[in-house]
Amino acid sequence: PAAAYRSGGIEAQALGASPHGLITMLFDGALLSISLAKSHLVDGKTREKAESINKAIDIIGSGLRAALNIKDGGELAQNLDDLYEYIVMLLLRANANNSTDPLDEAGRLLKELGDAWKEVGRADLAAT
Repeated sequence: PAAAYRSGGIEAQALGASPHGLITMLFDGALLSISLAKSHLVDGKTREKAESINKAIDIIGSGLRAALNIKDGGELAQNLDDLYEYIVMLLLRANANNSTDPLDEAGRLLKELGDAWKEVGRADLAAT
């Protein structure tokens, strides 16, 4: 029941979110999944580690990368797509090698991107 409640809360939050807010939620979800993966790896919980990594990969691939408009976004969109691909490769490496270093790098990169995205949102709000 608690998981269903949390899931319903996230769905309600997503329904009321702006497009900018939805992307922010994707960054936060991917970062949480990476953090959980690292915790599971350290605790020796192989199945849970793999599930958390797969969830982060899904968020990046089906959420963040899918939201890019490569055609109209030009070089910036292409660079972000390449960076997301690199982050996915780091996650795959962490999973295959049971290594925290790639998780740390993937988390750092996503946090920097997420922080920049949040700053853009704050600047947009300040301008209105």
